[in-house]
Amino acid sequence: MSTVPLLTALHGGPDRPDALRVDGKACGYEELLGAAGAVARRVAGMPAFAVEADASLETVAAVVGGLLAGVPVVPLAPDAGADERAHVLRDSGAELVAVDFAERADVAERTDQAPERPALVLYTSGTTGPPKGVMVSRDAIAADLDALAQAWQWTADDTLVHGLPLFHVHGLVLGVLGALRVGSRLVHTGRPTPAAYAAAGGSLYFGVPTVWHRVARDEAAARALSGARLLVSGSAPLPAPVFTALAGLTGHEPVERYGMTETLITVSARADGPRRPGAVGTPLPGIATRIAESADGIGELQLTGPTLFDGYLGRPEATAASYTEDGWFRTGDIASVEEDGTHRIVGRASTDLIKSGGYRVGAGEVENALLAHPAVREAAVVGAPHTDLGQEIVAYVVADGVSATELTDFVSARLSVHKRPRRVRFLAELPRNAMGKPQKRLLPPM
Repeated sequence: MSTVPLLTALHGGPDRPDALRVDGKACGYEELLGAAGAVARRVAGMPAFAVEADASLETVAAVVGGLLAGVPVVPLAPDAGADERAHVLRDSGAELVAVDFAERADVAERTDQAPERPALVLYTSGTTGPPKGVMVSRDAIAADLDALAQAWQWTADDTLVHGLPLFHVHGLVLGVLGALRVGSRLVHTGRPTPAAYAAAGGSLYFGVPTVWHRVARDEAAARALSGARLLVSGSAPLPAPVFTALAGLTGHEPVERYGMTETLITVSARADGPRRPGAVGTPLPGIATRIAESADGIGELQLTGPTLFDGYLGRPEATAASYTEDGWFRTGDIASVEEDGTHRIVGRASTDLIKSGGYRVGAGEVENALLAHPAVREAAVVGAPHTDLGQEIVAYVVADGVSATELTDFVSARLSVHKRPRRVRFLAELPRNAMGKPQKRLLPPM
């Protein structure tokens, strides 16, 4: 266990009175340490504690307080239903703690917590069963943030802007703890609207594809980001048309990266390297990747490295099943690797690798082809059972003024004919989660 504080910017460095601004409320490092110290005093000795992780300084103080005290923090989604909330609290054994940011106490950061006590327990849903608690250590967080700071040339001179939820890796670990480790100023916009991003005046912006799609459709907001240094997209694949639109309007090709709750961020394009639509770059320092059972150049992405989780809370069988016999983590994502080491994520093995008529088709490639049509705003592609083909390619689209036949022909003209959708269904919107990822299991039957 490292003896170096995780939140290095809070210890020994100069105070910044406007170091953090969350949904319009600002504070400095000294204020944050005082509020977090009060939380640390309250939770000391608890096995774990939960916090209502809304976009607020209280949430930041709670998470920092847990890190100061060496007590695992369980962020709760503010919109979690009663059953989900009850499951998380029961499964984690955590007590829900309310935070008053006006309270103050002096507490030093503990760096000697027992290795079996995680820094965070983040709940993530799989395809079946209730959400599982992912145990993330402070050493994994530190290793990931240091690697990303190097990859993105992220320094204390940056102003980081985002409006992402604070109960996920992207918004909380990267978007809050990253700023507190690097020492950059943080502006959390509350809601991630194009207008809020445009007004923030940042040098480094984080967003999910839904956010970047909305920014790209707001020309004035997009052009206001031209003064930034780096735009970063993650949590879901960024459609190629959005990549191209952002580059044209802002002058910046966005950096795409790849990660999971269980692994944190493991692969990324670099601030000083090439960026291509649909490509998530190369492994971060210390990360090794491989493509398993590769066919036609694609297969399951497996990896090892210092950013991996410590297991699923109370589920040793599930933890063991997530690794290969020789110790590589099974991501469940299908990927390909180009000659220069650049990775492309095709999609989830369970939903995005379609086997049709003897061909292996990545859903993401077909989705990007559909999104290239000017009438299409959203697209999700799945494989449906078919007596002759095994699976047929089915597309769900949000579009205006275009027919299914026109879209099928459009894809056929850009991709191999066997990759065209056999059926197209029009929807008013795609079902998505809080991070903007389309939820294909919630799509209506054809």
